[in-house]
Amino acid sequence: MLLKKIDIGGLLTPNNVFLAPLAGYTNAVFREMCYNLGAGLTFTEMVSAKGLCYNSKNTRELLYITPSYGGIKAVQLFGSDADYMRRAAESQDVSPFDLIDINMGCPVPKIFGNGDGSALLQDFKRAAAVIAACKKSGKRVSVKFRIGLSAEKLVTADFAKMCEDSGADMITVHGRTRDKIYAGEVNCEEIARAKAAVKIPVIANGGIFSPADADALMERTGADGVMLARGAMYSPWLFAEITGTPVPDRRALIMRQLKDTYSAFGERFAVVFMRKMAAFYTKGMPGSAALREKLFTCDTMEKLEEMIASAQF
Repeated sequence: MLLKKIDIGGLLTPNNVFLAPLAGYTNAVFREMCYNLGAGLTFTEMVSAKGLCYNSKNTRELLYITPSYGGIKAVQLFGSDADYMRRAAESQDVSPFDLIDINMGCPVPKIFGNGDGSALLQDFKRAAAVIAACKKSGKRVSVKFRIGLSAEKLVTADFAKMCEDSGADMITVHGRTRDKIYAGEVNCEEIARAKAAVKIPVIANGGIFSPADADALMERTGADGVMLARGAMYSPWLFAEITGTPVPDRRALIMRQLKDTYSAFGERFAVVFMRKMAAFYTKGMPGSAALREKLFTCDTMEKLEEMIASAQF
């Protein structure tokens, strides 16, 4: 795909291949790894605006940034109350971040049922108020949303225009409806409609598991860039393959991730998290099914290091 820098309200990214915010996965160590592999922009896991306003320790921990991270700092906030979103955007917790992304696409029932995430696709007035409130922080603001709640309720172009008119500096469009969750074909035509409707950068999201997938999504949508989600969970080196960044030895890369995760978050978190990631990384490889069974019996760093050292990557 054609690599280029993206101008987000004056923030210039090194390229147009981004890492999506992924709940439970895009912690500080994983973000830095993906950035070093070539990702032009990475986002935190989605962070509750209300959680920040109520000084939730667990919420604040999601905002941790490794001291050595060299990229643009981007946080994803979720919420549907404009006042809470403004207060979170202006908070000391969010002050280190250069860019605020607003989640208007999460399909999870709990989030949707509270009026957050993709529920905002059916309330343009409230969504516009949330964007405008976050802009009052003085930070750049982007919005990530889906093309609609269902095939019968597509809102892509109109929602994109509303985002731009409300002050968004960039939008990311996940080319599936809320009811599809993460299954089914990506609707490239709808992403293209968003691109035609606005002048701000449009990033296409959905279904990228190879460089060819990225090429196809760019060609079919006319988007300014792409965002990797599950593809990055399975193969973070996909960033290197797409951007032409040298791909390091995979085993060494994963071992470094394990050790850095341990240093940042402690042994218990590192073991549980990296068991899960190692299972993703080895999927489809010889003996991977048996390896995954053994992985989830690991309960110490030492055992996990031994298994990673012996695995085929």
